[in-house]
Amino acid sequence: MSHQDKDRRRSSKKVRKIQKAQGAQRRRKSHQRRAAKKQNSKPRYNSQYLLKALAWLLGSADFGSLRFREDCTWLPLQLAATALLWAWSDEPTLGERFFAAHRLAEHLYQPEHPFAGSVQAFQKMLVRWTGLFVVCLQAAFRERMRTTLAADWLVHGFALFGVDGSRFELPRTQSNEAAYSPPAKPRKGKQRKPRKKPHDAAHTKKANSPQMWLTLLWHVGTGLPWAWRTGSSDSSERDHWRQMLTELPAAALIVGDAGFIGYDILRAVLDSGREVIVRVGSNVHLLTQLGWCQQAGSTVYLWPDHAARKGQPPLVLRLVVSHDGKHPVYIVTSVKTARLNDRQVIDIYRRRWGIELFYRHFKQTYDRRKLRSTSAPHAELEMQWSLLGLWAMALYAQVELQKKKLKPQQLSVAKVLKAFRRMQRDYLHPVKPNCSLNDLLQRAVRDCNERRNKSSRNYPRKKRADPPAGAPHITVASKSQVQRAQQIKQTLQKGLTA
Repeated sequence: MSHQDKDRRRSSKKVRKIQKAQGAQRRRKSHQRRAAKKQNSKPRYNSQYLLKALAWLLGSADFGSLRFREDCTWLPLQLAATALLWAWSDEPTLGERFFAAHRLAEHLYQPEHPFAGSVQAFQKMLVRWTGLFVVCLQAAFRERMRTTLAADWLVHGFALFGVDGSRFELPRTQSNEAAYSPPAKPRKGKQRKPRKKPHDAAHTKKANSPQMWLTLLWHVGTGLPWAWRTGSSDSSERDHWRQMLTELPAAALIVGDAGFIGYDILRAVLDSGREVIVRVGSNVHLLTQLGWCQQAGSTVYLWPDHAARKGQPPLVLRLVVSHDGKHPVYIVTSVKTARLNDRQVIDIYRRRWGIELFYRHFKQTYDRRKLRSTSAPHAELEMQWSLLGLWAMALYAQVELQKKKLKPQQLSVAKVLKAFRRMQRDYLHPVKPNCSLNDLLQRAVRDCNERRNKSSRNYPRKKRADPPAGAPHITVASKSQVQRAQQIKQTLQKGLTA
């Protein structure tokens, strides 16, 4: 080998050594930069995701109508956030829930002056301002439902709502009994009480205990609440429904069970521009061939005698008959066939069952079967904030499910509660990989396992089910009814043309 070849080989070796050293130096610097960047970056904590959720839920609420005193340590948004945290907490008592929510709220908002740390002061503030808070938050949540969950807003072309009522137990205190127990019926003379069976006596004792009645309007498309009214255990759910009509969108469709049939309430709903789908039973009398309008095969009229005597017009309805596998189901609706066929009406009434599931989640999963407040005003605010709390959690979870293109019916309320309460409990902990609040909510989906039939099980305390609603009484209108209907029709036409 010549000297030139040797020199050329030595130079190439030196070049390779230099390149290797430079590459190692570049890798060392890159590793140092990554380590420094990782060291300088702050870890994300669970409290940050909780604060983000509260900011999204409360950010669009208008609290301008709430004016606190100048020396008050609370701001409206901070008090609303603390009340939601209080409603989300799973502590066994209301006092412990407040102290947990109070500690978390101070960590999230870092106020200049510490919040009032007394549960009595907190409840006093809520008793004073909960009515306005409910109005503000309902408006904010409804707007979120219309815009963010617009894909699930309509069902068969209607803004569809279910209506139903339920009772909630209360502690047996003088305050709760005075506000929520039904009034005692006066006895006539010295009559001997009939002897009751043991199970009847227990049922009567439970019915006379203080219970709060809740009537709920529930949005079928998103599975979220919309409006509600509370009252004593003997409250009328029809009156509650009538009070909530103005809170519904125009041309909304409301579906109810057999307890909501009645001439006065249905006429109030139809006069307001809304439509109805209601189940009817054997306690309802319907007419055919009244001559009020063009008769179709399924056209029926709801026109009780007291309405006819007052000169009130009959209600024109459509009868749809379905079968649930055990017995026929009779449904009436004010929607014409051109807008909803019979199959769609049956499907809408079947979806009404979702409000029963909401009550089950609210009572069992959310643990609100029996409220914990010992005074009537506190029981009212506990119910109001419990509804707002579950509404807020489910609304925020629905938005996360929408990112995964999942339907609202797939939401697991139990997993949503678990996710929010985990954030509250571990708010000082760094976020684990794939375990942020948003990640947990995107996985809050019901399992697809098939449930076994439980009807054959011999439950020791099985609830006595009410008998199924029978067939309505359908009769052909008499001549006198036809003549009276024509007279009322002519009177109304004259009034319209005058």
